[in-house]
Amino acid sequence: MDDALHDLLKSVDTPTVCNAIEVAQGKRGFNAFTRGTMLASDPAGVMVGHARTARIRALAPPTEAADVIKARRMAYYEYMSQGTGPSVCVVQDLDVPNAIGAYWGEVNTNIHKALGLSGTLTDGVMRDLGDLAPDYPVVAGSIGPSHGFVHVVDYDQPVRIHGLDIRPGDLIHADRHGAVVIPPDVVAGLSDAIATLMRAEGIVFEAVKGKRITFAEFETAWAAFEAART
Repeated sequence: MDDALHDLLKSVDTPTVCNAIEVAQGKRGFNAFTRGTMLASDPAGVMVGHARTARIRALAPPTEAADVIKARRMAYYEYMSQGTGPSVCVVQDLDVPNAIGAYWGEVNTNIHKALGLSGTLTDGVMRDLGDLAPDYPVVAGSIGPSHGFVHVVDYDQPVRIHGLDIRPGDLIHADRHGAVVIPPDVVAGLSDAIATLMRAEGIVFEAVKGKRITFAEFETAWAAFEAART
């Protein structure tokens, strides 16, 4: 992903990326996206980057020795800091659907932003909604007040977030709609696919927005839209 594609992806929403992937693949059926409703700390926030993954728990205290837990936590932060290019922190909460530990608040968002991450995607809990790091979006599964017994279980492993399987290094786009993994085989053509999609949708918008049209006029516009999309 070069800088131009990164900037383009930051300028569009996740539904646009999903549609553009279908344009690039020339078919429907793309399936690598989250299911269900997620919560966004910033409705306008968009995160784009390669996944740095981890898993946490918080319902019960860890059973390992305190020094082991501390060492793993610091190794986790070191791992998060080592991503090349834009990176997204992706953390699965193993307590879901009963997650209670807000790992994402004022402290951790500021730490991860300082370490170079562009945002966090998690099925877990966030808090401190008025005090999260600026320009560091969090897309989470829920909101809660406490961190519970939150601790890092492992990192740099495949995770699952709201039905979406994510591997370390996967290219992620996420916003208030949820998240998508961009397939490697479409990256090179994604800019052109987004441009094609925008032109095609523009045909429909030009025909219908703010207007009252006949079905025949709609039929003509829709045929032009379908032709432009391919």
